[in-house]
Amino acid sequence: MAKANKGKDTKRNSFIKGISTNKNITEEHIGVYESIDYPLFSFKYLQEHSIRDCKDHKFFFDFLIRLRKLSELGWNQIRTSARHSFGMEKIPRESIIPQIPNFITPDVEELHVFRSNGNNTALVGLQIDKIFHVLFIETKHGDIYEHQ
Repeated sequence: MAKANKGKDTKRNSFIKGISTNKNITEEHIGVYESIDYPLFSFKYLQEHSIRDCKDHKFFFDFLIRLRKLSELGWNQIRTSARHSFGMEKIPRESIIPQIPNFITPDVEELHVFRSNGNNTALVGLQIDKIFHVLFIETKHGDIYEHQ
């Protein structure tokens, strides 16, 4: 019976290509923090209400692929990319529709935005050094802030 389930899992996950099957990942494979020039995404502060009602599994799959692509580009390429492509923009905190979490202090006047998908929905957070702290994931255009 376990053998039958293993086959189903392989078939069900066959859309995932290029994933390393090496179980021995060392620091050399990951890179030392100081030499990393790509975003490290943290979901520790993700506001769950921004994604709670989204039942679209394709949205989340596309979102993960987008994060992978952003990580492949690196900060230098992100900074030179257009904001509606793979670039990042700043928006005033007053533009955010949901309440900003209390741990974001008033001296933080702007938040940072990536496009979470190819459809211009937003990934809103705060970049601190190499880490992008995700606060909101916009699953419907205009839910997190009014787009211009």
